[in-house]
Amino acid sequence: MSILTRDEILRAEDIKTEKVPVPEWGGDVLVRTLTGTERDRIEAYMVENRIKGKGRGLNYENLRARLVVSSAVDEKGARLFKRTDIETLGQKSAAALDRVFEVAQRLSGFAPKDVEELTKNS
Repeated sequence: MSILTRDEILRAEDIKTEKVPVPEWGGDVLVRTLTGTERDRIEAYMVENRIKGKGRGLNYENLRARLVVSSAVDEKGARLFKRTDIETLGQKSAAALDRVFEVAQRLSGFAPKDVEELTKNS
């Protein structure tokens, strides 16, 4: 494997998409890889200072909806949802959200071990 240049890295087509069947919603959802900035934003949201006690904890509130909002796209790659849709989307079927969440999580390399790392390093 060769050593990449800056330009090669910046031109690389590294955003993948995958179609996820969601029968509860009557069709498929197109899910794409998170960008580094999007993943950082989700991780920053999860890490929450504990006012009482020492250390930090993780904020999982609407995590599934938050990840789906960040990764569900149309056929042109434009996001389907706005951040203001998180609460409303969080009210949808947990099974449907989980199906899309798991694909978004896998595509973005956002595994349970990463959540553990957030807890250890915060």
